[in-house]
This record gives sequence, structure tokens and C-alpha cells, in this order.
Amino acid sequence: MNRRVVSLSAICAVGALALTSCSSSGDKGGGKSADGSVTLKLVAADYGDKATNASKIYWDDVAKRFHAANPKIAVDVQVINWNDIDKQVKTMIQSGNMPDILQTGGYADKVADDLLYKASDVLSADTQANFMETFAKAGQVDGTQYGIPFVSSARAFFYNKKIFSQAGIAAPPKTWDEVKADARIIKDKKLAATPYALPLGPEEAQGEGMMWELGNGGGWTDSAGKYAINSQANIDTFSWLKSNLVDPGLTYANPATTDRKTAFADFAAGKVGMLNGHPSLIQMAKDGGIDYGVAPIPGKTGPLSNTLGVADWLMAFKKNGHQDEIKKFLDFAYTKDNTLKFDEMYNLMPVTKDTLQAMTGSGTHKDLEPFFALLPNASFYPLGDTAWDAVSAEIKKSGGTAIKDDPAKVLGDLQKKAEDAVADK
Repeated sequence: MNRRVVSLSAICAVGALALTSCSSSGDKGGGKSADGSVTLKLVAADYGDKATNASKIYWDDVAKRFHAANPKIAVDVQVINWNDIDKQVKTMIQSGNMPDILQTGGYADKVADDLLYKASDVLSADTQANFMETFAKAGQVDGTQYGIPFVSSARAFFYNKKIFSQAGIAAPPKTWDEVKADARIIKDKKLAATPYALPLGPEEAQGEGMMWELGNGGGWTDSAGKYAINSQANIDTFSWLKSNLVDPGLTYANPATTDRKTAFADFAAGKVGMLNGHPSLIQMAKDGGIDYGVAPIPGKTGPLSNTLGVADWLMAFKKNGHQDEIKKFLDFAYTKDNTLKFDEMYNLMPVTKDTLQAMTGSGTHKDLEPFFALLPNASFYPLGDTAWDAVSAEIKKSGGTAIKDDPAKVLGDLQKKAEDAVADK
């Protein structure tokens, strides 16, 4: 997920689209024209995997309807694929051609450079109050919200019902010891090549690692938000994984080089008994003809009451001075009809209370219900820390080696790098 550590971009497909729409004769980002008209520049990531579901379709429609209701405010839409958006936005910023509104995967670096409006400056009180509290808090830097949640996801435990039935396992595991016991049965009966898929490679080490850490009361940071990578709880977590899953051959031979995409593909091919996953695995499993189940992630002594939350973000730039116009547009964009349409278009999870209520109450999203239940208590990476990008990159590179080398040393080295990154920011 490169710089977008907590981004859904790894979930969503790509498709390079750098297109514009809804332009007008108003200004192009430098103030108002003679008749008072303004054109906002919106840059957004593409969640589609083909022309028929490209995100440009969605944003063009929103921009068109907004302009009809606000004739003096047009919206110039540019949609860029996930592989290129960060690079192109960086170029825009360096050249002074900043967007008014950006929707992508990370915001803290923009806050560090003092480029963004506070969320309270560009959202009405009603729109702000509609965000789920966990997501609004995850958008804060030093107690002030700058990142505006756009879409979300949460992680849960997936298991192959057919394999579990053949193994005589009546219910999904609730504890680590039950994971180990179930994996041992699956291995002994030769029901799956990989009883438990543990992807700790560079794509997902920070995510898979955190899910296991949460199960032991740990995490990458402590309750005060300071890095605690080498806490005793985390060391114990990786020691358990090494002794109970890796060494007995109940997972991949080398999880430190195994990425999530491999684990997901193997599950969809019937080669995996169980793993942690997010909602995109649902369709993959269906496409593979897998009869799957979803449950809370097992913890050391019981299932997690919280889980890893993932979000993409929207942010508003100060440079062009379009605060009032941005506020009008965002209040329009975050109405229930608009957010519900986007979430359903891509089978993603909501960040607003009214859309969550609509999706949970419609009866048409049964496959997402286990994830809906987890969203309000989601735990996040330290998104508001501008050092997190650098820290996450280090975890991706070497965090997975804690299950084959000395966990205390590996995590201790990462803790030192995290402290250095904090000192340098």
C-alpha cells in the first residue's frame, strides 16, 4: 500500500483515468471570476476495475447535480488510479497547482506542511456529527480533525466451511489455542495446503501483525499514542506465532515473504483453511465457489471486541481560498444518498451514521453484517502521526521476520527506528 498505509487502495483495483468534467467559465483555482462564479478542483482516486464502474462516473454525477443546485460553483473532476495518485498529487503540490479537494488514502503529511483546512472549517456541524466517532478521531492530528473519512473497511476472521466440516470442527475458533488446534487437525487430515494463512510479507506486515497484537492487548502504539513496538505483549505475540503456527508447519513456510494477495488467492482457491480478511475477500470467495464463514478475530483468551479499521480520506486545501464553496460541496457530497450510492457501488463500508443505518436496515447487505458490527469499535494505525508513513515502511520491510528470528531483537530494532522517525519529523 506504499504511502497509503491504511488505505483501501490495496482492496480496490486500478485503471488510469485522468479525466475532467463539469468545467465552467468560472475561475480555475485562483479566486472568483467577475460574476462571482468559482470552479473547485476535485482530485479523487479510482476504485473501479473497468470503465463501467470507474469512480469518474460517480463523481461526474455528484458534480453535475451539485452545480445544478449551485449555479455559481462548478466542480472540475479529475480521477486518477491508485498507483499514480500520490505521485501526481505530489507534483501538483510542488508546482503550486493544488486541488481544492483531494480524496485519497492519507492526510497527515499534508497537515505537517500546513496545507489543509480543519474539518470544522469546511463541514457543517450536522455533517461533522454524522461521522462515526472512531473514524472522526482517526482523522485527528494533535486533537484537531483534518482528515475527513470517506470510506472504510474492517477486518474479520474467514474460514472454509467445507474444510471445517470435513475436519469435524463445529465452530470457528475463538482463541489462539483453538486456532492452533483446528489448524493441526486440518494439517493432519491433509484438508488444506495451508491450515492458517499468515501473510507477514511487505504488503501486509503492519496489518496482520497489528491484528494479532490486538489479540494480546498490544499494538504498534500504547494508550498514550507513543510507539510501543517492542512491548512485552507484542514480543509475546510474535513468539507465540513462531512456536505455535510457524515452527509446526501450520502456516506458510516463510510468512515474512508472503503477501496478503497470495493468502486471499489461496483461500479463494480452496487451499487455505482460515485467515484474517476484509470484505473484498467475500466476492473472491464467491467467485471461487468457496462456502465461507465470517467470525470475530480470535484473541489470546477470546475473540476481539475490536478489530483493525481501515479508511480512505478526503481533505480540503487552503491555498485557493475557496472555504465557503468547499463547505457547500462537502455538505452536499456527504448526504446519505450520495455516500450510500458510493458504498454500494463498490461494496465498501460507510463512515457516516445515517448510511450505516441504511445499509444495516435494508436487508440487502447480509454478507457485510459481521463487518458492520465491528466498525464502531475499530482500532486504527496512528494515522495522525506524521512519522507513521516511515515507521510503517520499516515494519513492512522487516516486521515479518519476528516470526523466524528473535522477536525481541526484531521489534526492538523497529522501535529504535520509530523513535528516530519521531525525532526527525
